[in-house]
Amino acid sequence: MEQDTQSQQPLFGLSIDPAIKSHLSETASWGRFLAIIGFIACGLLVVVGIFFVSVVGTMGARYGSYDGPSLTSAFGPAIMVVYIIAAILYFFPCLFLLRFSNRMKTALAADNQADLTVAFQNLKALFRFVGVLTIIVLSLYLLALIFGGLGAMLGR
Repeated sequence: MEQDTQSQQPLFGLSIDPAIKSHLSETASWGRFLAIIGFIACGLLVVVGIFFVSVVGTMGARYGSYDGPSLTSAFGPAIMVVYIIAAILYFFPCLFLLRFSNRMKTALAADNQADLTVAFQNLKALFRFVGVLTIIVLSLYLLALIFGGLGAMLGR
């Protein structure tokens, strides 16, 4: 039984044919678009967070009690911090995606292996960052579920 040599090519024997080049180019274009929209969203998160402080402060002054600090005086800055942290966390995936897109476009235009490698390193960093962040968020959900269940059981 003779094995087909075409199916037994080593990994470093892979090549980028015109169809793959077209798919990677389109992926890079969409990645760049999504990264730019993501940066705009990051900016909007920061602006909304800052705006939220003034809105909640105005509401607290208008509707709150005047005999001391109210809940609304601490609520606004807390929400602002949450929005800014969300913007920072969202910034890095957008940065990795933009770097991937730019390097991929450069690599495909110039047939540059080094740029192709850097492009895929940024794609790997994007997936690693989002994966770790997902694990952290799921862990926090699990802890909240456990403590919520314990609180419900002890509250009876």
